[in-house]
Amino acid sequence: MSDQLKHECGIVLIRLRKPLEYYQEKYGTWRYGLNKLYLLMEKQHNRGQDGAGVVSLKIDQPSGKKYLSRERSNKSNPIQDVFQHIYSHFEYDDDHHPDLFSNPAWAKENLPFVGELYLGHLRYGTFGNSSIDYVHPVMRENNWRSRNLVLAGNFNLTNVDEIFNALIELGQHPKDYTDTVSMLENMGHFLDEENQMLFRQFKNEKYSNREISSLIEQNLDVRKILERSSKRWDGGYVIGGLIGHGDAFVARDPWGIRPASYYYDDEIVVVASERPVIQTALNVRAVEVKELKPGHALIIKKNGEVSEQMVSVPQTRKSCSFERIYFSRGSDKTIYCERKELGRLLAPKIMELIDGNLKDTVFSYIPNTAETAFYGMMEGIRSALTNWKIEQVKALCPNPDPKKLDEILSLEPRVEKIAIKDVKMRTFITADSSRDDLVAHVYDVTYGIVRNNVDTLVIIDDSIVRGTTLKKSILRILDRLHPKRIIVISSAPQIRYPDCYGIDMARMGDFCAFLAAIELLKDTGREDIIDSVYEQCLAQRNLPKEEIVNYVKEIYRPFTDEQISAKIAEMLKPEGIHAEVDILYQSVENLHKACPNDLGDWYFTGDYPTPGGNKVVNTAFINFVEGKKGRAY
Repeated sequence: MSDQLKHECGIVLIRLRKPLEYYQEKYGTWRYGLNKLYLLMEKQHNRGQDGAGVVSLKIDQPSGKKYLSRERSNKSNPIQDVFQHIYSHFEYDDDHHPDLFSNPAWAKENLPFVGELYLGHLRYGTFGNSSIDYVHPVMRENNWRSRNLVLAGNFNLTNVDEIFNALIELGQHPKDYTDTVSMLENMGHFLDEENQMLFRQFKNEKYSNREISSLIEQNLDVRKILERSSKRWDGGYVIGGLIGHGDAFVARDPWGIRPASYYYDDEIVVVASERPVIQTALNVRAVEVKELKPGHALIIKKNGEVSEQMVSVPQTRKSCSFERIYFSRGSDKTIYCERKELGRLLAPKIMELIDGNLKDTVFSYIPNTAETAFYGMMEGIRSALTNWKIEQVKALCPNPDPKKLDEILSLEPRVEKIAIKDVKMRTFITADSSRDDLVAHVYDVTYGIVRNNVDTLVIIDDSIVRGTTLKKSILRILDRLHPKRIIVISSAPQIRYPDCYGIDMARMGDFCAFLAAIELLKDTGREDIIDSVYEQCLAQRNLPKEEIVNYVKEIYRPFTDEQISAKIAEMLKPEGIHAEVDILYQSVENLHKACPNDLGDWYFTGDYPTPGGNKVVNTAFINFVEGKKGRAY
């Protein structure tokens, strides 16, 4: 993606189902779980580079011994930083007491991060503070093990205000106004209530306080706690959690907006944000890794019992299509095939745009994530070419001229690697006054391939959100090749609306499609539509989120997709370049054909799966008109 977006976070939960001695004997190390955690987090590093954190929990650690350990980092390489700190705890004993160090029982009792439960998190800060306090996992501590709560999640809530006010009404005094703290305290409240209910029950049955603590741990109803806690949550989420005595869970939102997969056998339980990382880390087949169902939680009890239970009523599945287009690793078989299909479905429209002239067209892609869609696009182009060849051969007489026949059959699409991404330059860019000049050199090009003022250059990207890099860098450097025409293809549809479930797309003014529609309204003398939508948004500002309507759709209604694309091309074409510029976007219809099981398309259509989405777009439009840069949720 040429536009760099921060997006969904990543989680990993590991539960070892055997004693540590088992792993020492079978795998030669009691660090089996910790090593797998590192591998699973590294394999998901694409999901978060603003911070990383790990919590380890020791089950049945003796009183007076620490049983929860946490390490977090917001440095430039947070995963490596976290694990360097974790493994630094082992260095002295590994060197000076190797016999003791290799004893799992001694290691568990005396060293941090030696346990049966691990929860890891990778953070992308969509907005908000990059302080270490905002890095997951977050903890709510208590002197009773069954009241300790650790959470890490891939989520954004649209109604933090409601949850925050509900906590105030309970008499709490939350330390921060964020969805993370609100979710932690909200769930912590129901965890406390469940503990208190069980305490009263066992107290009435004449058990001693010490006996009651053990009985609470055995009988804690995690499903009920999650069911009661999540009733107010409006948003997309996958939440992983540990309870101090050893219960663990991962819960997914009812629409399945955020992804989660799991695998378990008699040795280990693993939950991660993406399926292929589990396949790689544990060397298991795709069919053995299951998707956590929307509205369900995978609950792992202290005794190792595993169950998938419904905690909220599943809704119409609206899993995020951007996961399929861009965010998730392309090593997943279905995602790979879907990305190819997104490219293939664009081929007929591309052939129409170039008027079938393959002889004077060069095809390429913007590295690196658009490469898979490029393969699919070329399959579609070659398929169209094959059909053309068949028709041309049929049109020849029974004894065709060999030279003419050879000319037809030898025609192939011209495929070249045109754009080259300079990764080192990318990491050097800063947010100062020199940024624009640096951005202009993020990519380089292969010279001498395109024929001056003759060839059309078709280049595919996986999405075009803001268009900033296109305007300031890519189009300028492509023009140095002197093509007659540049056609930029987006394998995703036009992004028209803010996301409020995890992606860093929250301001209307960041979307080139929205700005194009606004300019078209002005060009055609229909500014009154902007004013009308603004008044309608203001009128429903204080309504409950369930009653708010997305009137922002009216901004786009007067225009076709092609008109908006043409305006985007006009707006993004830099001054001084000579090539004609066209932009072609994927259609929403084709998106759903390519990704039939992941129909979350609110950023393209404005059809939000939760009521809070309409509230967010309402606020985002008001902010745009009033010139406010703040967050819309």
